[in-house]
Amino acid sequence: METPLPHVVIIGGGISGLSTALAFQEACQQVGRSIDCTVIDSQQQWGGKILTHHVQGLIIEGGPDSFLSIKPWARDLCEQLGLSHQLMNTNEEHNRTFCFTRGKLREIPQGLVSFIPTRVSSLFFSGLISWGGIFRMGADWFIPPLRQPDYDESLASFFCRRVGQEAFDRLIEPLVAGIYAGDARELSLKATFPRFRELEQKYGGLIKGVLAQRSKPKSSPSGSKSSMFVTLRGGLGTLIDALIQRVESNGADLRLGQQVSDLQMTNTTSNGYNVVLQNGEMLKADRVVLATPAYVSSKLMKPHHEFLSNLLGQIPYASTATVSLAYRAEDVPKSVQGFGFVIPRKEGKSLIAATWTSLKWPNRTQPNQTLVRCYVGGAGREAVLDYDDGALVNYVRGELSAIVGMTQAPIYTKVFRWERSMPQYTCGHLDRLQQIRECEQDFNGLYLTGAAYEGIGIPDCIREGTRIGKELAESFG
Repeated sequence: METPLPHVVIIGGGISGLSTALAFQEACQQVGRSIDCTVIDSQQQWGGKILTHHVQGLIIEGGPDSFLSIKPWARDLCEQLGLSHQLMNTNEEHNRTFCFTRGKLREIPQGLVSFIPTRVSSLFFSGLISWGGIFRMGADWFIPPLRQPDYDESLASFFCRRVGQEAFDRLIEPLVAGIYAGDARELSLKATFPRFRELEQKYGGLIKGVLAQRSKPKSSPSGSKSSMFVTLRGGLGTLIDALIQRVESNGADLRLGQQVSDLQMTNTTSNGYNVVLQNGEMLKADRVVLATPAYVSSKLMKPHHEFLSNLLGQIPYASTATVSLAYRAEDVPKSVQGFGFVIPRKEGKSLIAATWTSLKWPNRTQPNQTLVRCYVGGAGREAVLDYDDGALVNYVRGELSAIVGMTQAPIYTKVFRWERSMPQYTCGHLDRLQQIRECEQDFNGLYLTGAAYEGIGIPDCIREGTRIGKELAESFG
């Protein structure tokens, strides 16, 4: 009887799980090793939150619409998959972003560099922050660094201490909410933006640190210049499609729409895991990767390691939704300009941000159409998600009418709901993460990856998935 090949099962078919599968396959191929690989996902489509909807000439992103170009891992993966020619920069002609505060849209200064404007003069005329608030920001120059550099301070505490309450409320908080859909009073500075603590400790303050970094010569990467955010011409779903095609052509067994109901562990070093599906099928595996949300991994691990299960269960998640609306261009007022706007929590709205998608990216609509995507919900603002789709669209339409005067009916709407989709790196996250990694070592052949741990962005998930995939291949000797 022929001896079966070693078998790896990856649970979770989002960008983390698929990146893990590809990196594992490529590493095995390089050394001529044959190992079976199965990827399982409970949903009806691959990619997790990366979901592109094509309809009536519109390209609508259900989840993220782009990724950071300065983090190389997503671009590298696109190159590996032959997608470099599809990478697309933002439309620099419309490169303006606004903040809705005190009853009107106010432009966020172009000199804004990672939340700290280096051209303070542009703040004077924006109306975004009062003169008193601007002078309070300048006090950052004189405020000494925190004496406890290892203290896990919240984002709100850090920025209020350095640049003042008003700058935090009107400038920092809405930008943070747009990224994490979280409450900055609870999010950990060390786990989300450690660079700011480093600037404070190295240079004595944020303004001093930013100015010092601006004075350093910058080495530009080879090739064409990229905007801060990039996407793919056909939408980010193109990346998922290419990943699935490559992983499947490399021999993976892809199981879509199948729920894992139980993870059993044996005491043998060979086929040490039984992955039990909801339909009763059992897959024997030598290694298992949990590329699932932390609360899903917590449930699977509870019978085997209650402490690890509790740690995973302590990672909170926020729920959000995106509401996309397409309009006839003639129905859109001239006040619609730039890439979009953010809304501070202080304004008391459930709308976090809006993107003028057809201005930010080319070729997202048919000619003479405008596409807008609104982002609602998030930590502390999730009550709006109790609305049905029709009511959610009406809520967003009411906000767009009040903010920019968009009163005409859209020609198409689409709602995407993301329940418990955004992991929150609250204070203590890095300590929890260290304990999780230590507990992980108690198991032979079990790996945890995904947005809950080392970064929520697409490049971060690809980086970690790739690392796990290579480590997984090396574990077979």
